[in-house]
Amino acid sequence: MAPHRLYGHVAPGADYSVGHWLREVAPLLAGPERAIIVGGTGLYLTALTEGLAEIPPTPPDVRAEADGRMAAEGPALMLAEIDAETSARIDRLNPARIQRAWEVQRATGRGLAAWQDGTAAPLLPLDRAQPVVLMPDRDWLARRIDMRFDRMLQDGALDEVRRVLPTWEPAALWAKAIGAPELVAHLQGDMTIDAAREAAQAASRQYAKRQRTWFRSRMKAWRCVTLP
Repeated sequence: MAPHRLYGHVAPGADYSVGHWLREVAPLLAGPERAIIVGGTGLYLTALTEGLAEIPPTPPDVRAEADGRMAAEGPALMLAEIDAETSARIDRLNPARIQRAWEVQRATGRGLAAWQDGTAAPLLPLDRAQPVVLMPDRDWLARRIDMRFDRMLQDGALDEVRRVLPTWEPAALWAKAIGAPELVAHLQGDMTIDAAREAAQAASRQYAKRQRTWFRSRMKAWRCVTLP
C-alpha cells in the first residue's frame, strides 16, 4: 500500500553500486515524507548509517583483469593477495566482495580496509533513525524462502528469465540474482526444473545465513527484534 522507490529501476547491464544507491537515497531523505528503508543487503544499510569511503572507480583494464582471473582461477588466489586487514573484514565466502577488494588494491595501491577507515560522515546516522533488525526463526525463514521461490515460479519467473536469454552474461553483476543462473541452466538444458528450483532455494537460504552473520558482526547497535 505504501509507494515504493528505487525498485526495479536499474536496467540490466547498467553500472550500479552502493555509491549509486546512496546518491539516489539522499533526496528521498530530504523530502517531506518519512522514508522507510527496507532490505537485506547489510553493506548498503551499513554504508547508509556509517558512511561510505570515496574510492576511485575501478579502471576498465583492472576490471577486465579481475574478471578474467575470477573466471579462470576462482576467488582463492585473489583472496590470498588481499591485505590482511581487508581480508579479515570482507565476506570471504562472497566472490564479488573478494573481487571488489582485489580491484581496489590493484588499482589504488591501498587496501579496501584503509579506504574504509577514511570514511566520510554517514548520510543517515543511527541516532537520527530507528534501526531495526528482524531476526525470524531459521526454520520458519527457510520454509518461507522455499515457498517464495515456488510462488515466483508460479507467477512467471521462468518466462522472465527466458526473456533475458538473448543478452545473458554469466559474469555480469545483474546475472548473479539468486535463482537466475539456475533457471538459465534449466532453459539451456543443463538442469531439470526440479534441480534448478532446489538449487535456487538453497542459494537463497545460504544468502540468508550470510545476512545473519553480517547483522551480528556489523549491526550490533541496531535494535534486534526476534520473531517467533
